[in-house]
Amino acid sequence: MKKVKDKLNPSKILVLGFAIVILIGTFLLRLPIATEDGKGLTFLNALFTATSATCVTGLIVVDTADTFSTFGEVVILILIQVGGLGFMTFGTFLFMLLGKKITLKERLLLKESINVTTLEETGILVKRILLFTAIAEILGGIILSIRFSFDMTVGKAIYYGFFHAISNFNNAGFDLMGNFRSLTSYENDPIVVLTICFLITIGGLGFIVINELYEYHQTHRLTMHTKVVLTTTVILTVGATLLIMLFEYGNEKTLDPLSLQGKGLGAIFQAITPRTAGANTLPLNELTHATLFLTIFLMYIGAGSGSTAGGIKITTFAVLVATVWSQMKGKEDVELFKRRIVVETILKALSVAMSGLAIVVFVTFILSITEKKHDFIVYLFEATSAFGTVGLSMGLTPELSTIGRIIIIVTMFAGRLGPLTIGFAISKKRKQQAYQHPKGNIMIG
Repeated sequence: MKKVKDKLNPSKILVLGFAIVILIGTFLLRLPIATEDGKGLTFLNALFTATSATCVTGLIVVDTADTFSTFGEVVILILIQVGGLGFMTFGTFLFMLLGKKITLKERLLLKESINVTTLEETGILVKRILLFTAIAEILGGIILSIRFSFDMTVGKAIYYGFFHAISNFNNAGFDLMGNFRSLTSYENDPIVVLTICFLITIGGLGFIVINELYEYHQTHRLTMHTKVVLTTTVILTVGATLLIMLFEYGNEKTLDPLSLQGKGLGAIFQAITPRTAGANTLPLNELTHATLFLTIFLMYIGAGSGSTAGGIKITTFAVLVATVWSQMKGKEDVELFKRRIVVETILKALSVAMSGLAIVVFVTFILSITEKKHDFIVYLFEATSAFGTVGLSMGLTPELSTIGRIIIIVTMFAGRLGPLTIGFAISKKRKQQAYQHPKGNIMIG
């Protein structure tokens, strides 16, 4: 037994832990009590939904509101919360409540789970993660509940308000609006749009960034990581908003019929939701190809490391851009905010980006074979959405074949954990090389 435990490194335990949570969710969603018709879901549909919820993706083969009972919806919500924060965060919190000491191995697992670089003050960090989460979700839930109370009964408004607050803070994208509509009914509503944009953005920054912002009044300093995340987030959000406004301004099926306020709300929501929430206020099938391609680009990038979001992460993107810029300027060092990026970080960023790109290309290729009724951009959009754990779909998900659904399930799982985590989990322990081969030169470009 001891040998088995020794072989389970943090990456393997994370992969196994997420798989167990998904299987438990699958079992619960198969129960007759989980659906409105009292028949439960088929195994594949239950597995797809449980994976989408645990991996905080939001892709759905059946409409959440029309298919699931309150029990089923609550199961999905719990899976979203556990998947968004990470089961190790909850496990550590339970250990603390029981008064048990957090061992070094558990600290290593938590470090891997939330993607932090040190083991210091793990207990304090876990408490703050849960506190930040509770504040954001409660505040968002109250605001949305008050707004929804004008459209439905108070009890239903509270349920809807907190469901959508939890779903969007965790960047999951599940909704209860029915008929696969997402939030298109509230495209011109500033309270709903801005509240959900705030929840998505905060959830996507990463808990390390939020913690640093919380401590800023004492430390008066921000690490390079936080500066990169905040700066890149602003640049991508503002830039994408302006481009979407440009691409869709005259589109009669999206922004054109809306007021100036509605156009702004629609553009900013469509700029934020691909990183990586999955809700939408504009009909995706009616967007211009330029906007769709921009959305695919944003879904691939994702949001901050150690957050509830997916994608290759904006820090990876920033490091790659900085590397290219340094090469173009003929500089030997790669620098960000007057700090030199070490070679190991650059290589890891390149590995993450290339692994993600390989997954998207492979899944797009498979979908283009198994699903034959759509344009190529639909397959690329679906593959990127699954890898980035976004949840946006141009309508392909409910029509997926059995093979297509299995492929998307695996892609969502890989996207949530990250290709490198899965790679470390299935690979053998690295051995130190006893010798090195002579250097060789290859012509590039």
